Amino acid sequence: MTRIEVRGRAYERIPVKTHVIGIKEPLEPVLDQYVRPLLQPGDWITIAESVVSISQGRVVHQSVIRKPSLLARFIILGVKDHPGDIGYKHAAKMQVAIMQAGGFRMFCAMVLGGLSRLILRRHGDFYRIAGNGVAQIDGFNPPTLPPFNEYAVLGPDAPDETSAKLAAHLGCPVAILDANNIAITVLGSSPDFPVDRDTVRRALGDNPSGQNHEQTPIVIVRAAG
Repeated sequence: MTRIEVRGRAYERIPVKTHVIGIKEPLEPVLDQYVRPLLQPGDWITIAESVVSISQGRVVHQSVIRKPSLLARFIILGVKDHPGDIGYKHAAKMQVAIMQAGGFRMFCAMVLGGLSRLILRRHGDFYRIAGNGVAQIDGFNPPTLPPFNEYAVLGPDAPDETSAKLAAHLGCPVAILDANNIAITVLGSSPDFPVDRDTVRRALGDNPSGQNHEQTPIVIVRAAG
């Protein structure tokens, strides 16, 4: 358990260790087994988007990408390196993005995003132009817990609706996060969520779930004091 203060209010963050959740494994029994016994009134939880996507079967095995295209290998030449995270500096992962968004759109994203970064000094336009959840694609990262170091994981389907369904089952507010050592994004939340998304980002900004083999994809957040 760790504590953080956001806008003068303290929050305790309790990472919840689970088994390795399998492809298309329902999350409701996972919440019942690991989260429900720890919940207190007023708690809310966050779930890593990768686990939600795995549960939905939104994964691509590396064997599907036998040979990344020339476009994929060209785009990654302009991708920034991030220490400790493979990011998009991986041709097979970029090929998955091309499969999602289409080659023409990815080419446009490369050209226009590059011009925006060069001329306007603005970052992120590549992902905004690519769309199609490209920014949420994860995977092929060696430190990832096996067997998912061999998979690309797409963004979750219908994150708001999924959060609402899980919240109704568990009886507490749920948010789905895309969190890593670079940034944190709230992809979806249930209608009863008690704080705004900026508070969620600040409260979980140091990614207490971890990024490697922690097996703590769920965090219980509890107002302290």
